[in-house]
Amino acid sequence: MIAIVFGAAAAFATAALIGWPVIRILARMKFGQKILEDGPTWHKNKQNTPTMGGLIFIAGIAVPVIICLPAMISTGEYRPLLMLCLSLVFGAIGFVDDYTKIKKKQNKGLTAKQKLMLQIAASALFITVMRTMGYLEPELYIPFVNVTVNISWWIYLLFSVFVIVGCDNAVNLTDGIAGLCASVTAVVAAFFSGVFLYMDSPARLFAGALFGALAGFLIYNHFPAKVFMGDTGSLFLGGAVCAMAYACNMPVILVPVGIIYIAETLSDIIQVVYFKATHGKRFFKMAPVHHHLEMCGWSERKIVAVFSGVTAVMCLISYLGITSL
Repeated sequence: MIAIVFGAAAAFATAALIGWPVIRILARMKFGQKILEDGPTWHKNKQNTPTMGGLIFIAGIAVPVIICLPAMISTGEYRPLLMLCLSLVFGAIGFVDDYTKIKKKQNKGLTAKQKLMLQIAASALFITVMRTMGYLEPELYIPFVNVTVNISWWIYLLFSVFVIVGCDNAVNLTDGIAGLCASVTAVVAAFFSGVFLYMDSPARLFAGALFGALAGFLIYNHFPAKVFMGDTGSLFLGGAVCAMAYACNMPVILVPVGIIYIAETLSDIIQVVYFKATHGKRFFKMAPVHHHLEMCGWSERKIVAVFSGVTAVMCLISYLGITSL
């Protein structure tokens, strides 16, 4: 519990304190959000709001992990550091993507192929290092039924790369309105904090820090947002969510706790498939689904509250499913 409280407090204080200075620097450098030409017209007033604000909570998370680095070295327990490294690599991919968009003054950064190849490489390296250091076994734990399925290492590696890349991009899709991705992911971080505490895992430091940093970031990111996280932040968060799932060797748990990420992704897929199959008709008014709800009259605050609430319920059910067996 001490590790969670320390991680959360240190990360929150860091994010809350550096928020305004970072926002001013981003604004001064004209790192403003560019709204997609085919994006929501009602978001046009958000044009040029500082982006790449994910740097705020990234710094918040890094501080407690770095402070605890000597303890990790003395105990030989490096899980929090490896989790941070995976998240940072994905955040770096997002940073390059954001910077390219800003430099070109358009909403297109890295190509889909470039981003995908970098994500695959980072995912494979993370899983391999975790396996080499003895933190992972090639087995899938199925929550709720308490069943573990042993599989070959290569199948496990391919499966894990698919899960991590898919989850990372799903979290990225969830970042579409003020406070949504940060709020949903803060709930997920709270869930993993509880799981790591139950398992007595050193990874609880990272989960606590993630929760605290996002709470600090939401001071500036709640509606109306003073700053957006950009791909720098959303891809970092995707990596963080996956890192937590693999730190407790339960990637399958991402299905219930990441239900909002999945819904956002499926809505996008359904929209594209339906559009092509019907030669121009749309299943949703706009995808991902949070934009559909906006067009149905939902406010950004309501969407954030409902999506966070759904995530909280699924996380609670998942936690009870894990701890009751």
